[in-house]
Amino acid sequence: MHPRETLLAGSAAQPQAPSHRPRSAPEAPAAPEGSMAPEAFTALTQRIMAVMNTVIDGKEESVRLALTVLLAGGHLLLEDVPGVGKTLLAKTLARTLDCSVNRIQFTPDLLPSDITGVSIFNQSSQSFEFRPGAIFANIVIGDEINRASAKTQSALLESMAEHQVSVDGTTYTLHEPFMVVATQNPIEMAGTYPLPEAQRDRFMARISMGYPDPEAELAMLESHQSASPLDAVSPVASVDQVKAMVATVSGIHVAPAVRSYIVALGQATRTSPELRLGASPRALLQLMRAAKAAAALAGRGFVLPDDIRTLAEPVLAHRLLVERSAASRGATPASVVEDILAEVAVPGQPDRRAGAFGLGGRGAGGTGSNAGAGAAGMGASSSNGVPAGTPGSNGSRRLGRDGQPGKEARSV
Repeated sequence: MHPRETLLAGSAAQPQAPSHRPRSAPEAPAAPEGSMAPEAFTALTQRIMAVMNTVIDGKEESVRLALTVLLAGGHLLLEDVPGVGKTLLAKTLARTLDCSVNRIQFTPDLLPSDITGVSIFNQSSQSFEFRPGAIFANIVIGDEINRASAKTQSALLESMAEHQVSVDGTTYTLHEPFMVVATQNPIEMAGTYPLPEAQRDRFMARISMGYPDPEAELAMLESHQSASPLDAVSPVASVDQVKAMVATVSGIHVAPAVRSYIVALGQATRTSPELRLGASPRALLQLMRAAKAAAALAGRGFVLPDDIRTLAEPVLAHRLLVERSAASRGATPASVVEDILAEVAVPGQPDRRAGAFGLGGRGAGGTGSNAGAGAAGMGASSSNGVPAGTPGSNGSRRLGRDGQPGKEARSV
């Protein structure tokens, strides 16, 4: 045997000494492919919101929610009285992005083929050619969507859910990113067709903008007196940058305790005696995706229960149907959501009835869950999904509709 082989064989036969090196901490999950660096993500989203706020006066929350829905890959329903800036908000969001934009004016005589496209016979080639409809764009603005017939409204179902269109037996994939921003007037009902539940459930969130405060209206009169500020808006993000931001949001971490909290809220809507239709599984999935986008906009790599509570009303309320008896007492979907938020125990907060902690806590029957670090590299969460010292980790419980403390927390 060669001397070198003898040396190697002898060393292999000797027992290995145990290693006493400290074990390294587990690494954070890898960021999704094509995602954006946290610093670049924060700088770009802040620039988009800053540009939008120069056009939409006094509606910072509506602007932030619209961007949240875009980054979460959802669709937005703007529902309010005429003249409060619904279409302006949709056009401003589209103008800040360097992508394709189509606007559809929904009317009673609008046909489904006007939206999806139609196959036309070409006499020169003796074959049918597909002419894409207005739905083939990155941002589709549907103005007064409830003025179109139910047949035309249904043309949006497949495109909003699956990002594709089927015409004459052929399926066509839509552009990515794809977002529908629809407006409707809830006051004027003459000549309108209310959106069915299946259609409303495909919208991730609903915004009711409301009237601006006097200061914002004075600023609007000053900035809009000669020309619209929208004319001066130029794109600040490309299509590839939007795709990267969406990929970054998909990597935001959601702790098991926070996911259990989302499910508990959904179950509460289905068992509430004030509702005859609760939140669907799609609603809970979109609530989680919206919360991930909200966490990313806040510079965090993890979702807090406060993100869920903040987005519960705009994401869930438009999907719920109130019982007639409850509606006669003044109950609305938004007020029922508030009551449910007051009843369901929040992760990390004490359950007063049992003296235990909420979901994921360390009280009686509770088990902690390691949340780990956020994939976007924006932070890490504690064992119950709520970082210590973070607002909302041990804050006060939400008040009910009458300003009094809500009902006793449910056991979840």
